[in-house]
Amino acid sequence: MQALRWKIAIGCVAFCCVLLGKLLTPPLYAQDNVTCAADVIVQPGDTLSAIAARQTGTQLTYQAIVVATNAKAATDRSYAIISNPGVISVGWKLCIPAGGSVVAAVTAPQATVAPVIQPTPTPAATPIPLVTPPTLNLKLEEMHPLMVEYMRQQEYPGSEVVIEQVLAPGVNYNRYIASYRSEGYKIYALLTVPQGVKPATGWPVIIFNHGFIPPEIYRTTERYVAYVDGFARNGYIVFRSDYRGHGFSEGEPTSSRGDPAYTIDVLNAVATMKRYADADPNRIGMWGHSMGGLLTLRSMVTTKDIKVGVIWAGVVAPYDVLYRRRNNDATPEPTPADPTAAQRRRWRQEMIDRFGTPEENPAAWAAISPNSYVRDLSGPMQLHHGTADGEVPLEYSQILNAQIASVGGVVEYYEYPGDNHNLAVNFGTVMARSVAFFDKYLK
Repeated sequence: MQALRWKIAIGCVAFCCVLLGKLLTPPLYAQDNVTCAADVIVQPGDTLSAIAARQTGTQLTYQAIVVATNAKAATDRSYAIISNPGVISVGWKLCIPAGGSVVAAVTAPQATVAPVIQPTPTPAATPIPLVTPPTLNLKLEEMHPLMVEYMRQQEYPGSEVVIEQVLAPGVNYNRYIASYRSEGYKIYALLTVPQGVKPATGWPVIIFNHGFIPPEIYRTTERYVAYVDGFARNGYIVFRSDYRGHGFSEGEPTSSRGDPAYTIDVLNAVATMKRYADADPNRIGMWGHSMGGLLTLRSMVTTKDIKVGVIWAGVVAPYDVLYRRRNNDATPEPTPADPTAAQRRRWRQEMIDRFGTPEENPAAWAAISPNSYVRDLSGPMQLHHGTADGEVPLEYSQILNAQIASVGGVVEYYEYPGDNHNLAVNFGTVMARSVAFFDKYLK
């Protein structure tokens, strides 16, 4: 009886080993036809699309790199196994397929390879809108002030920086409450300046666009402390505008989606930093979270002064998508409804009254959407989003990523399974990738 038990146990172990071996064996993708023109080791900040563009001249060959690398991994364990093109690690060895093997690679079976730029397929998935700037037969005075072409015709002079208060320094940088001018309003901001020897041209700058915080409870020195520190300690001036109506800033709060006011404040912050003695006027980047992501996107299609952008969990969907989602949202308003919030949402009806719905006048809605102008982005873009974000749909970042890629723009895109709106679970990784991206394109 004991001998029989041993035979059964040995048989089970053998079966499990065979099964495990099959599960761990990478799929064979036309491996006999794949020749590597070059091997590449993944570096900090790299994405497959960026590597593809660098090695082959187009991001569209990233899928061929996936297929070729997995094929090589079947016989050579020094190559990486890529199960998710959106997630690669520093130190991985990748195969850049030779020209003759690219076609074979991309036409091989790809059922297990998820394209990095496609939205997650769900029943409610939104088709990727075309990236075509609309043709407007409107005079400047007839345009909505949110229209990108209108905003491009305006001036954003900024002002001199005024130091209002000296704060306790950070680990290797000084901190201040500062102020500047935007459309005549005094806008407060948090300013950090690196310690040490200033570069000959000045320090690189990150304009920091915070997400929605009720304006009446917002304070300059609260929230986003770790976020600011992550950039400030790495040799960047950080300038975080409070926006008008927030904290002690003058002016009235408004809608980030339906009014250009906050973007105007941000663009004046850019101009202010170009005039700041310790800053390099030619090395200004922008970071945005949530609502701040929309401000970042809109700013980068309005001016060429912003050399690179990073967005976390951004409200970055086209305006027709934002309209439909809000229109189909069955979530009831709070009781009693917040009159200030209701006023900030009134812009939708005003837009409809003036131009019609997105179905009736798609050109007008496309004209207020910065997504229509991503071909004109002023620099490379990096996007991050958690799949469990309960405040801003993951779909928004997926759409923007696909749109930028579709016009040949430089974009890195990361999804974080199970992470929330603040990317709290992967904060260290997201911050490291963001700093590396700024280092690559701004330093």
